[in-house]
Amino acid sequence: MRIDVLTLFPEVLQPHVTASIIGRAQHAGIADIHLHQLRDYSTDPHRKVDDRPFGGGPGMVLMCQPVCDAVAAIEALDPRPALRVLLTPQGRTFNQAAAQRLATHERLLLICGHYEGFDERILDLLQPLEISLGDFVMTGGEIAAAAVIDAVVRLLPGALGHEEAALHESFQGRRLDHPQYTRPRAFRGLTVPEVLLGGNHAEIAAWRRAQSEQRTRERRPDLLAIDAARRPAPARSNRTNPNRQLASNRVIERAAIPPAVGHASDDRPSARAACRLAACGGAAAGSHVESEALR
Repeated sequence: MRIDVLTLFPEVLQPHVTASIIGRAQHAGIADIHLHQLRDYSTDPHRKVDDRPFGGGPGMVLMCQPVCDAVAAIEALDPRPALRVLLTPQGRTFNQAAAQRLATHERLLLICGHYEGFDERILDLLQPLEISLGDFVMTGGEIAAAAVIDAVVRLLPGALGHEEAALHESFQGRRLDHPQYTRPRAFRGLTVPEVLLGGNHAEIAAWRRAQSEQRTRERRPDLLAIDAARRPAPARSNRTNPNRQLASNRVIERAAIPPAVGHASDDRPSARAACRLAACGGAAAGSHVESEALR
């Protein structure tokens, strides 16, 4: 994967993309990261890239010419089409699912914002994917770009050294990762859970799943709420409620019983009235059973 970053401060990103996993991924040819100074593409004699906002207000706004010309020039450096990504607090919140989607592209072009943001016509012309790290504002998009690069590159095949390493981390399957332990077995009175020392892989896997579920429930219940919201509602059965059917049968049986001989019909409720009373009781019982089943 090739990643180009358009920024006013490439020196902020240089140490990050040359160290640790990202640096090793570049040395192995898994990722190829290029930093570009936005001022190099300005036509202004003083390499100016921003100006005051129309309508007044504080701060400066990044101008169309340097950004649009830079994007065109950078994209021409490689025949692979680049997915344009604009780092801005107004974008969609970046998460693990977004990192996984970005990791499927051959090339990314990250555009770092600064000052009061971009001239809106830049967004109209470039139609970039707008990404935010969250509901807070930073000085520029460089730290956000570093976070995106880190999250994406580590998902590329071979970047972590173990193909399954990225599959057992927080947010995979919308769950937080389970607790991890290493040597020594005991430290300042705290010991490693016995299940992790027994060598029973099925028990270890079950313990880890339970710990992951518990930790997610305690710390990030919103992740579980997303699952619940996406889970389809159980289908309601069209079959007749057996309790309601039984009540109906009893009504029919009562209606079929003739009045007792020797009693005047005006001394007791009529058979029709008794039937009507029984029918009301049967319907009420059936409704109660159905409401209990839906709770």
